[in-house]
Amino acid sequence: MTTKTRSLGESLGDVRPVGEQLRAWRQRRRLSQLELSARADVSTRHLSFVETGRSKPSREMVLRLAEHLQVPLRDRNLLLVAAGYAPVYTETPIEEPRMDAVRAALRQVLAGHEPYPAVVVDRFWNLIDANGAAAFFMEDAPAELLEPPLNVLRLSMHPDGLARNIVNLGEWRAHMIDRVRRHVALTADPALADLYRELRDYPGAEAAAEPAPPPAGHEVFVPLRLRLDDGRRLSFFTTIATFGTPVDITVAELAIESFYPADEATGAFLRERAGW
Repeated sequence: MTTKTRSLGESLGDVRPVGEQLRAWRQRRRLSQLELSARADVSTRHLSFVETGRSKPSREMVLRLAEHLQVPLRDRNLLLVAAGYAPVYTETPIEEPRMDAVRAALRQVLAGHEPYPAVVVDRFWNLIDANGAAAFFMEDAPAELLEPPLNVLRLSMHPDGLARNIVNLGEWRAHMIDRVRRHVALTADPALADLYRELRDYPGAEAAAEPAPPPAGHEVFVPLRLRLDDGRRLSFFTTIATFGTPVDITVAELAIESFYPADEATGAFLRERAGW
């Protein structure tokens, strides 16, 4: 399976009226018209007229409602087009010269995280960039899982991928699949929903894992626990970083996932591996 990003041009042929789209986003966020109107400082009557198509919202109104509904930038463009306005958010390929500062910032963060792994992914968890330490997760993976676009979730949870060495596979898999499910609910993206179903339906994933113990009282995160060929165990936790106040779709959809050692043995292994 290959996930594809919906471009604005590909989506324009199936644009629903702006009122229908706004109502769908409001319902997805589980907000009443009264709640949304209070947050967006618009009358409930006017909001109702917009949703039913009796009133055409201004460009500013579309953007204000989209902001309060936490609509992704890509879909805000679709709302604007449906309302008869030009899209305002660009989608610049990461390799374009105008993205030099973005790429430099990403490389600085990745390099600064050495000797611990860190990756940059898009909204489908396709790999955009990685530091040298992240190569550890790709060792011995089948060639088909490493073909571009390399999807880090597919690499980690496919039965032939990293999943073979994840000690707490059931626990980790449940955590990650729930994370994807929440992104599907947030974005309503059909390609992301396809990825969710693929990951959810991998055969034999639970059988390959050791029984996951209930959370211990001292644990504050779900760790990724790996078993090396020599029997040693490694343990990681992760953090996610995104760009603040992005106005470009590409930038808004980038995320840096940084892996940290959850115990001293893991830290020592990574430092030794990097020659530190």
